[in-house]
Amino acid sequence: MNGILVINKYKGYTSRDIVNLVSKELQIKKIGHAGTLDPLATGVLVLAINEATKIIEFLTYDEKEYIAEVKCGLLTDTLDITGKVLQENSNYVLEKEKLIEILHSFVGKYMQEVPKYSAVKVKGKRLYEYARKNIKVDLPKKEVEIKFIQFLSMTEEGFIFKVQVSKGTYIRSLIRDIGDKLGIFCTMCNLQRTKEGIFDIKNSYTIDEIKSKNYKILSIKEALSNYYQIEVKEELYLKIKNGNQLKDQWNVKDICVFIYKKKVIGIYQKQKEILKARKIFPF
Repeated sequence: MNGILVINKYKGYTSRDIVNLVSKELQIKKIGHAGTLDPLATGVLVLAINEATKIIEFLTYDEKEYIAEVKCGLLTDTLDITGKVLQENSNYVLEKEKLIEILHSFVGKYMQEVPKYSAVKVKGKRLYEYARKNIKVDLPKKEVEIKFIQFLSMTEEGFIFKVQVSKGTYIRSLIRDIGDKLGIFCTMCNLQRTKEGIFDIKNSYTIDEIKSKNYKILSIKEALSNYYQIEVKEELYLKIKNGNQLKDQWNVKDICVFIYKKKVIGIYQKQKEILKARKIFPF
């Protein structure tokens, strides 16, 4: 069994918990995930099985889409509802028109401060290690891109919005920054990942569905469908399976996937006018 399984993750589970559950249920030892989800979050979690673990790095470059629910008047140290309350203020007015205007103002690139409860490393240690020991550290900033953002609805305690972002964007931080522009404390209380690259929640499976054998595993070829795919004949197959360098006769821009008899046999990357092997798969 080789391929990609798209899970609709439950709340309260870590990404590793889901890997362990699926590993046990399918009796598979070699399994990994692309794009970690916090325990609070639900939705799309991409699992790679056996030979497909080789392509995990090629599944994490894509943009992601989320639906986020925000609680207003509250700020926590983790920037979500699970954290320690730092400040509260119920004396605010949230105007729908102003909110929509501010949401739209985030479309584009901006420098986002990383949350202190995150796995980003500073001086060899992860930020959450400093945070747990109450050690102050300058939080790094990195450029992220908000590609699309849409107001969905107001709630009793805040609002819900949909957003499409570049890899590495923290939705918790985005919500804090939206709050800063509103002049209102804002904290994430629910988060659902609806898309990760080509993988959509509509085509995902819950753990219960996995247990009832109601699921489909995508082939490596299907999982890499957003990359340039090239069908080859036996002569080139023999070179590719040995990891030989190839002259670029296909006008490849960056990454290409070689297919032989409908199966992926290699992933190559262009360097100048030469294609060099990144991953080779047994046939």
